[in-house]
Amino acid sequence: MTRRPAFLMTALSAIGLSHTRAARAAEQRPAAPPLEPLVWPLVGGEQPGIRTFAGHANTVLDIVGRIGTAPSLVIYTEGNHLMVLLSKDIVGAFPAWAKAQPQYAHLNLDNVVVVTMPQPIVVQMVRTGAVALGNLTLDVSRASGLFPDIVMGGPAPLRELRKLGVVEPQARYFSRDRGRALLVRNGNPLGISSLADVTRTGARVAQADSVGAGARAGNRTAIEALIGKPAADAFFAKEVEHFPGRLGITHRDVPEMIARGYADVGLTQYHLISYWTRTFPNHFELVPITGADRFPVNIAFGRIIGPPRPRAVKAFEEFFFSRARDVYPRYDFARMTDDEYGAALALD
Repeated sequence: MTRRPAFLMTALSAIGLSHTRAARAAEQRPAAPPLEPLVWPLVGGEQPGIRTFAGHANTVLDIVGRIGTAPSLVIYTEGNHLMVLLSKDIVGAFPAWAKAQPQYAHLNLDNVVVVTMPQPIVVQMVRTGAVALGNLTLDVSRASGLFPDIVMGGPAPLRELRKLGVVEPQARYFSRDRGRALLVRNGNPLGISSLADVTRTGARVAQADSVGAGARAGNRTAIEALIGKPAADAFFAKEVEHFPGRLGITHRDVPEMIARGYADVGLTQYHLISYWTRTFPNHFELVPITGADRFPVNIAFGRIIGPPRPRAVKAFEEFFFSRARDVYPRYDFARMTDDEYGAALALD
């Protein structure tokens, strides 16, 4: 009987010592980095003397320009090529180019407004004449001055706009991407180097949500063609469809899901992932998908019927097609052939 309390004391002391050592070891281990929201850079940076709200709230990323001043030109486009369109090589260079052309030198191009929303949202904005940004509803009808002069997008949305009587019967192709790739956190903690690794590791997948139905269908088609339907089913089995604050804008949602730990791997176009890794080099890495270039996505340039600013449209189209073929590959798009670049897309 006298030995039992001594034994218990010894055991409890050992347990206490073990817990103390574990606690000290935990204190010595480096803490995991916090999973924080991404803070996107502003196009052109902040404007001197103007109060700018640019953080995790009160930030409008996908409408660029000045509201309340008559626009010089309005472009509605899908957001997946925003890094090129809004760059110093395209929209940034357009006003100076126009000033150097005698036929366009008179144009005031100080306020080019660009909407870079997903294609279904662009179509909805044109159809309804409005878009809500939190508590603010923007009138984008012809009367407002924010109606587009140009719409850039894929064949399906442009044909929808054609049926609405909005765009001309023919558009022109200007870009082709390199297919899909995978986005992972910096350091690639799961060691993902192929589509098979996504399934093997049980990685949670982020991709376009139901708003981007066309993008989702394209993802599924490409993955099934590359690895077969059973393997594709396994690949998408752990898709994360929702997270707090999801917008339905793929080029914002997918990197946010990876950065904040809601998903382990993202699937979308190669050039978008390349853009994210350049913008947030401490957050992300790109993992190429072998054979993905067999499933490219093309974007076309559509003109609005009766555009509000016809001279600016003519100038921008001339400028744009004089350089887009060379500029887009600098941002990890594929180079188009002579037959592809500027090819007509019939919308009827």
